[in-house]
Amino acid sequence: MSAFKTLDDADVKGKRVLVRVDLNVPMEAGKVTDDTRIRAVLPTITEISKKGGKVILLAHFGRPKEGPEAKFSLAQIVDAVAERLGAPVAFAADSIGPVAADAIAEMKDGDVLLLENTRFYKGEEKNDPEHVAKLAALGDVYVNDAFATAHRAHATTEGLAHHLPAYAGRCMQQELDALTKALEAPQRPVAAVVGGAKVSSKLELLGNLVKKVDYLIIGGGMANTFLAAQGVEVGKSLCEHDLAPTAREIVEKAKAAGCTVVLPVDGVAAKEFKAGAANRVVKNGDIAADEMVLDAGPASVAAVTDLLGSLKTLVWNGPFGAFEIEPFDAATNAVARAAGDLAAAGKLTAVAGGGDTVAALNHAGAAEKFTYISTAGGAFLEWLEGKALPGVECLRKA
Repeated sequence: MSAFKTLDDADVKGKRVLVRVDLNVPMEAGKVTDDTRIRAVLPTITEISKKGGKVILLAHFGRPKEGPEAKFSLAQIVDAVAERLGAPVAFAADSIGPVAADAIAEMKDGDVLLLENTRFYKGEEKNDPEHVAKLAALGDVYVNDAFATAHRAHATTEGLAHHLPAYAGRCMQQELDALTKALEAPQRPVAAVVGGAKVSSKLELLGNLVKKVDYLIIGGGMANTFLAAQGVEVGKSLCEHDLAPTAREIVEKAKAAGCTVVLPVDGVAAKEFKAGAANRVVKNGDIAADEMVLDAGPASVAAVTDLLGSLKTLVWNGPFGAFEIEPFDAATNAVARAAGDLAAAGKLTAVAGGGDTVAALNHAGAAEKFTYISTAGGAFLEWLEGKALPGVECLRKA
C-alpha cells in the first residue's frame, strides 16, 4: 500500500489529464543525446492513454530567463517523445490560454499533447496563484511524474495539486516507494555510502543520515577531511582543514545515535592528478608531503565489500575516489560491482542517486544491477537530508 495517491486511485477515462513530466534532456545538434528521462515517463503516458484519458504533458526545458526563446522550445523534442512512445504526439505553442485550450479541445480520448515550456512564464517558478488557475482550467485531473523537480514548489509541480484531484505517476511512485524502503522503513542493517569532494556540500546530508543508518561509509575527498580531523597526515590531498571541528562533531553525533562511521584505512596516492599517474598504496598517515590520496586503497575496499555482505539496505551518493580518471576509479568500481551483485541476487536493497553517482555506477557497469537508481539530483539529496519535498507532500493520502 502506497502512502501516496497513485494512478490506481485515479479515474482518467474521458478526462483531460495534466501530466507533469521531466523532459529536460541533453541535446546536441538538434538530437537528444540521453533519453533516460523520456523513457522514464512512457509507462505513465501509455497507461493514461490506454485508459482513455487525454494526456496533456507539462514540462520545462533549460532555464529561460526572458520569456519564450526558440532554443528552449519543447517543439524540438516532440519527435523524440513520439518515436519512443510509438504514437503521435501533438504540440501546442503555449502552455496556457487560447492556443493551449484550442489544442486540447481537438483531442480525442487517448491522444497525447505536449504543451510549450512551462518556464516561459514567470508565474511558473513563482507558483503564482493566477497562473496556477490558468493552468488548472485546462485539465480535470493532475498527475505528477517528475520527481526530479519535486523539491521545487512551482505551479506545475505543486500549485496544480491544490486545484485538481492529484496523483503520482508510475515513475514518481517507483521513486517514492524505493526511497521509502531505503530510508523511511528500511530492512536493517542499513548503510549509506557518502562520497564526493567536499564535506561542506553534504553537511545536512551527513547530519540526517547518522540518525537513520547503522553504518556511514565515507569516501572521496570528504574522507580526507575526516581523517585529518583525527590527526592523520593527508599530504596535499583535497581536504577542508577548516571543517575539522565539524567532522569531529559528526562522528560524535554518530556515536550517540549508535551509527558506525567507516573511513578508509589506506589510499592510493600520487604526485599529480592525471590519468595513469605513477601511484602507490599508502596506509593512513604514511603519505609524503607532495603526494595526494586520489582513491581508497585495497584494504579499505576489502573492509567495505565485507561489510556489504552483512547489510540488508544500502543508500549511495558519491564516489570513493577520482573515478573519472584511471586508475583512481578502482575503489568505486569494486564496491559498486559488489553492491550490484548482492542486489541482483536479492540479498540487498541498493538505492543510489545524484549525477556523479549515476555516472560512477554506469562507469563501473553496475547501475543496472542496483535495485533503484534515482534520476533526480537535488530532489534525491533533499530527501536524504530529511527535508519535505513540496511536490511530494501534496500527493500524500490524507
